[in-house]
Amino acid sequence: MYKTHMQRNKRLLLGISGGIAAYKCAELVRRLKEQHVDVKVVMTESAKHFITPLTMQAVSGEIVSDSLLDPQAEASMGHIEFAKWADLVLVAPATANMIAKMAGGIADDLLTTLLLATPAPVAIAPAMNQQMYAHLSTQANLSTLASRNVHVWGPGKGEQACGDVGAGRMLEPHELVQLCLNALTPLPQVLAGKTVTITAGPTREALDPVRFITNHSSGKMGFSLAEAAHALGAKVNLIAGPVSLPTPGGCKRINVESAAQMHQSALEYAPQSDIFIGCAAVADYRAASVASQKIKKQGDEITLTLTKNPDIIASVAALPTSRPYTVGFAAETQNVAQYAQGKLINKGLDMICANDVSNSNVGFNSDNNALTLYWKKERIELPQSSKKELALTVMQAIAEKIK
Repeated sequence: MYKTHMQRNKRLLLGISGGIAAYKCAELVRRLKEQHVDVKVVMTESAKHFITPLTMQAVSGEIVSDSLLDPQAEASMGHIEFAKWADLVLVAPATANMIAKMAGGIADDLLTTLLLATPAPVAIAPAMNQQMYAHLSTQANLSTLASRNVHVWGPGKGEQACGDVGAGRMLEPHELVQLCLNALTPLPQVLAGKTVTITAGPTREALDPVRFITNHSSGKMGFSLAEAAHALGAKVNLIAGPVSLPTPGGCKRINVESAAQMHQSALEYAPQSDIFIGCAAVADYRAASVASQKIKKQGDEITLTLTKNPDIIASVAALPTSRPYTVGFAAETQNVAQYAQGKLINKGLDMICANDVSNSNVGFNSDNNALTLYWKKERIELPQSSKKELALTVMQAIAEKIK
């Protein structure tokens, strides 16, 4: 990265709260400095139990701030000026407690005060036990922050310090660095003035009041596409199946359960849209009749009669008027190229994104993916990377085609 004498480095304020993932912040700062990002660090009292201010001072080259009532800090810069200094504020790790404070607007220490005082964009990297992350209070707080345009980066999944396995790990430093660089570099508003409608997540097809048919879709790819479309300037409608992901900032969310509900919402919003992306993993079949009472055990076998669900993406592509640029997704386990190209033609799509979900490292429930984009006479291979990175590339490719 080269800069003229008129340019300055980007500035990032890193807020560290009290979680075990705080130990990763030394490498995070080192990597940011390598990318010519100036970093100032603010720590909570509990964060200092996991990593010392001296360590963070050594890697950042700046005095670490940790006290709201520091006379020396007030005499030199002042907390309000400190808040104005940053181009981006990142809280990493963002514990459940810190997320709750942010959602409630609490300002009882230096970091939470700066978060209220800064005019800069704010991002958080959640990190906590998987059960704490799944708790309704945490999910509600995350949704609140996302609705206020706070960027929610992660968490990842995997083994945690407590021994549990699940969602709650802070993203790795290299992932956070890339997200910071993306946020610090203004994206060209190539979708300004456009409306994008995206379906995401699974559907649930009821069998009785207790049971349903569904699939492993996490919704992450569709939500990432919604976030990317908004970042590129679009107005976004996100038709979401039953997932617990926070709503991307600036997006309108329409919650649905079944394929029939998703179909109805798609046909309502698609004619108002310039682009329609069918990223949801929609159930192909539903129960021919839904039992009014719980189905009781009846011997060793049971026969279910299923009937075909409406084809949402084909219905949108077949709209006689006000048809948007229509993009499908093909999640396959074999013959990926053959099936994807077949769907592109048979459903009348403008573009299709295909991925091999038999690879456990990408696809369903993963934070990563790999895609091949197909048009009638063109294809582009996108190698494995984070779904957020892929989503931005996909939306930029679509913007190029419709300009």
